[in-house]
Amino acid sequence: MTTVRVWVPEANRVELECGDNRMPMDHQADGWWSLETEQVVHGSDYAFHVDGNGPFPDPRSAWQPQGVHGPSRWLDHARFDWHDAGWQAPPLAAAVIQEIHVGTFTPTGSFDGVTERLDHLAELGVTHLELMPVAEFPGARGWGYDGVNLYAPHHAYGGPEGLKRLVDACHQRGLAVLLDVVYNHLGPDGNYLAQFGPYFTDRYQTPWGEAVNLDGPDSDAVRRFFIDNARMWLRDYHLDGLRLDAVHAIVDTSATHFLEQLAAEVQRLGRALGRHLVVIAENDRNDPRVTRPVEVGGYGLDAQWNEDFHHALHALLTGESDGYYADFGQLADLARVLTRGLAYDGRYSRYRRRTHGRPASDLPGRRFIGCLQNHDQVGNRALGDRISEGVSPGLLKIGAALVMTSPFVPMLFQGEEWAAATPFLYFTDHSDADLGHAVTEGRQREFAAFRRDTDAGSIPNPQSRETFERSRLDWDELAHEPHAGILEWYRALIALRHAHPAFADDRLEGIEARFDEAARWLIVHRPGLRVACNLHPAPQRLACPGAAAGRLLLQSDAGIVVGPDSLEMPGESVVILDAPALSCLPGQPSMSRE
Repeated sequence: MTTVRVWVPEANRVELECGDNRMPMDHQADGWWSLETEQVVHGSDYAFHVDGNGPFPDPRSAWQPQGVHGPSRWLDHARFDWHDAGWQAPPLAAAVIQEIHVGTFTPTGSFDGVTERLDHLAELGVTHLELMPVAEFPGARGWGYDGVNLYAPHHAYGGPEGLKRLVDACHQRGLAVLLDVVYNHLGPDGNYLAQFGPYFTDRYQTPWGEAVNLDGPDSDAVRRFFIDNARMWLRDYHLDGLRLDAVHAIVDTSATHFLEQLAAEVQRLGRALGRHLVVIAENDRNDPRVTRPVEVGGYGLDAQWNEDFHHALHALLTGESDGYYADFGQLADLARVLTRGLAYDGRYSRYRRRTHGRPASDLPGRRFIGCLQNHDQVGNRALGDRISEGVSPGLLKIGAALVMTSPFVPMLFQGEEWAAATPFLYFTDHSDADLGHAVTEGRQREFAAFRRDTDAGSIPNPQSRETFERSRLDWDELAHEPHAGILEWYRALIALRHAHPAFADDRLEGIEARFDEAARWLIVHRPGLRVACNLHPAPQRLACPGAAAGRLLLQSDAGIVVGPDSLEMPGESVVILDAPALSCLPGQPSMSRE
């Protein structure tokens, strides 16, 4: 006998449709409807009728084999045969994350296709695989941030069984798995939640439409819907953590914020399962309270993406100053991030035309995820071009070295490790022609603040299948230059991060950055490790007393010479030293913890 339940607090009649039968459900307490039936078993298709309207898929559907508009299919999670008994994820503080999009990571565009490339990730030294959203979204292709069936892994990727096979295979290779989930909004196409209850509110708005009702009437059940979803991914799919999309767009005025409640429940689940589980946030507000412990007024999440680090590094390497890059571009910005955690920590932002952020220098580096590229910062460019398309190999190696030697948890975006030539574009597959047209027009308007992207005719059509196909990685590139050389550089950097004891200390107060804006050189000091960068195209001699006393760990250019008190560095090169304290000439600008 199977018990089917659904929350529909304002309905007068709810019916379960299974096969040719429509069965009335019993009204329970707190707006729930229930039915015990032998007709619903593993693999049965079913749907609901609400006051005569429908059929609608189950809001908590675990399986949508016909997509967002089709019926739900009953799933028995206990049927899967797991092989990861005793698995324990590596600690986040020691992680190297790679973010991927399942649909473009391999030619097959599936969970099983990803499995075929796991050995590459393991050999590279990646410890955590982060999947962009896989909850059921419209059509066969998309980024996944317009998902509507939040409990169902996308049918085109391989559905529930495919995701479980991938996670199982990852754990057998020592790889943890993180999943990007979207709790700040749902997509419009196939979104039937409003047919069931007050999941949304018009009291707030998000950039993507109606806000989720987390603090209004009947919000207890709505909060439960999203928190149960988080627990499901971690429990039933054995995932090791979640990345929460755009938490700054989650509006909740409750005394206990939704994020705090979610983090606490994930921690309790982890204790019950005997596994380390993590929650990471995307937080555009530069608010360190997201990751501060609850005991000191924080929400208790484990880490947050550090957009300031990305922006400072990107603007410095590329010279771009459009849009939000207007706030960056100086070595001082990067030095401030490395020593204080954030560049905008209560400073005035020219781009925002207001003071932005809050001090975070008391947090350890492991509270931040740092990267040179991610899906947003590549895919939200009009042409989806990667940073390797716009900078020299020397500057690219400097960028990679600064990420991998930073106090933050490093993250790579798929193909970054070999400077993939393929773009990562924005693509959708909406069946509604009007919606598809609106997405295309909105995409063009989005780049108004970026002068380089204002040529509307150059922006690929998100609805075109060609746009999706162009975004697939070309794995044949690995065997050819310059890709093979960049791959070896990343392998060496990751191996150093795993092996060198300096990376066990992620305290920001132990980091000092010295630089010269005009000469474009930077030396980052952390206990036991020194990273020297010449970002200028011309060779330079950097005065560093005691440089030769240490051990040369990595150098991006064979022409680098370590002298007793100096570094002779070719243009656009980086060297990493295991050495006693280095110092620049007196009077040079520096940035240390204030």
